[in-house]
Amino acid sequence: MSDLSSVIKLANGLGFFRQGLGTWGLNGSQIVRPAVETALAAGYRRFDTAKAYENETELGESLRSAALPREGFFVTSKVWNDEQGRGATREACLRSLERLGLDYLDLYLLHWPVASKSLECWADMEALLGEGLVRAIGVSNFQEQHLSLLIKQADVKPMVNQVELHPYLTQEKLVDCCHRLGVVLEAYSPLARGKIKKNQFFQKLARKYNRTCAQVMLRWHFQSGRAFIPKSTNPERIRENAAIYDFVLSPEDMAAINRQNQNRSVLKPPFEFDEYGWIKP
Repeated sequence: MSDLSSVIKLANGLGFFRQGLGTWGLNGSQIVRPAVETALAAGYRRFDTAKAYENETELGESLRSAALPREGFFVTSKVWNDEQGRGATREACLRSLERLGLDYLDLYLLHWPVASKSLECWADMEALLGEGLVRAIGVSNFQEQHLSLLIKQADVKPMVNQVELHPYLTQEKLVDCCHRLGVVLEAYSPLARGKIKKNQFFQKLARKYNRTCAQVMLRWHFQSGRAFIPKSTNPERIRENAAIYDFVLSPEDMAAINRQNQNRSVLKPPFEFDEYGWIKP
């Protein structure tokens, strides 16, 4: 049945906890610390942040206060768009490490695909890996065309691709692409930012399994074989999201959830994209 200690092996053999705590929108120590403390008590050991979230300092302080050995938790951060570029990415990583108070990151991601920048700075990502400043490297919000171009020039291919993925946006082609390339797919906004809770189909499924809508959806992610990072500041919700390992969705219900896809994103990125999906620098 597994639990929060369940891992996927990345391409370099590093164990990647399937479920982590997302921290987008968590700001200020009075919010971050209680959320992290509750998550740790519930069994979470993986925490996802980014320079753009402006909470790396608070997350680092919260993890240090827990007095866990460094190998006892897994931290992901991301380089923001304006810090991508040859030479700049290494400095961005060092600043993230300083804010977090860590000697290394477990996973470092390019936050978005930026035209003329993301490809040229990948060598810096590989160098960070070689220096031991990060244990794994990957990308976020990359589609098939971005991954294809990056892998053609990479010595080390991305190990993780973190993207928006939920029952309204199943991204089947991208899922297949990542599986074919050996890239672990990680879902952010796995609950479509709460929108599924108002859907009668999901409410009916929740009643069938005597679970909440969120628990059914996270179980769907787990049984689909991907990693995922639900976010919450509510202690009850954090514990609830962790309690998905003592039931199993039937194959019929898994298929029915897949059929809810609408190719609909719940995000509104404040960027301009070119015709190939790259952010204009």
